[in-house]
Amino acid sequence: MEKEIQVIDILKAINENYQVLGSTDRYVRNARAIDLADEDSLCICKDTDEKTLDMVRSSKSRVIVCSKNLEIPEGEITNKTIIQVADPQLAYIHLLKTFFPNVRLEPGIHSTALIDDKARIGKEIFIGPYSYVGESEIGDRTIMEGHVYIYGGVRIGNGVIMHTGVIIGTDDIAFERNDNGELERFPQISGVTIEDDVEVGADSVICRGSLSNTLIGKATKLGTEVVVGHGVTIGKYCIIAAGTVIAGSARIGDRTSIGPRTCIRESITVGEKVTIEAGSVVHKDVSDNMVVAGSPARPTNHKK
Repeated sequence: MEKEIQVIDILKAINENYQVLGSTDRYVRNARAIDLADEDSLCICKDTDEKTLDMVRSSKSRVIVCSKNLEIPEGEITNKTIIQVADPQLAYIHLLKTFFPNVRLEPGIHSTALIDDKARIGKEIFIGPYSYVGESEIGDRTIMEGHVYIYGGVRIGNGVIMHTGVIIGTDDIAFERNDNGELERFPQISGVTIEDDVEVGADSVICRGSLSNTLIGKATKLGTEVVVGHGVTIGKYCIIAAGTVIAGSARIGDRTSIGPRTCIRESITVGEKVTIEAGSVVHKDVSDNMVVAGSPARPTNHKK
C-alpha cells in the first residue's frame, strides 16, 4: 500500500513562503499530472489564467501546488487544499525529490560490460549492460546505462549520469583538402573532460578535442541526441535540449539555455545566461543575457 503523506508534512518541506487555502487535514499517496490525478494525488498547476483556475476546479486532486498569483475567489474551492507559492515549479520539484524520489540503480558493473585494465573507476558507480570504458577516469557515484561507450582519454567527474547509447570521446569530422583535392584528417589528439553532476541524454555524442579537450561544465544537462563537436567548451549549469548540434571549437557560457534542434556553427562564442530558441541556427557570436531565435538566429526585442 502506498504511504500516506500528510499535508502538514508537505508544508514543512516547502522551503519558501506559502499560503494555504483549505484544510490541512488531508493526505496524498502519489504525484500525477493534474488532468490524470485521483483524489490521492499531489499536483501542480503553475499558470495563472482562467483556464488554469478551471483545471484546479475540475481536477480530482485534493492537494494542488499553485502560483501565488493565481486569483481564487474566496470560498469558491472548498473541497481542496491549495498551496500557493512564488515558484510552483521549483517547490514541486523539491516535493517530488523529498517524497517521491527516483529509485536509484544499485552500484555495480554488469557482467557484459568491458573495462580497460588501465581505466580508473570510482566508488558507488553503475555500469550497465554492453557498456565499454577505455583508458579513462570515471568519478564516484556515476551512472552509465546500457550500451554507453567511453573512449580513452576521457575524464568524467562525480555524480554524472549517461543514458543509454551515449558515446564520449570519438573522433569528430576534421579534414583538410590537399593540392590533389584529397581529404587529410586533422589528428584528434586531445580528450574530453566532463565535470561533476552533468547529465547526458540517450544517444548523445561528445567528440574528443583536436588540440584541447572538449569540456562540459559542472551540472550542465544535455538532452537526447545532442552532438558536441571537437574542442567545444560548454559552461556550468547549462541546459541543451534534444537534437542540438554544437560544431567544433564553439564556446557556450554558463547558465545558457538552448532549445531543441538548434545548430551552433563552429568557433562561435555564445555568452552567459543566453537563451537560444528552438530550431535556431547560430552563425555569429551572441552576447551575454541575449535571447535569440530564427535561422539565421537574431536577437528578439528584449534581453533576459
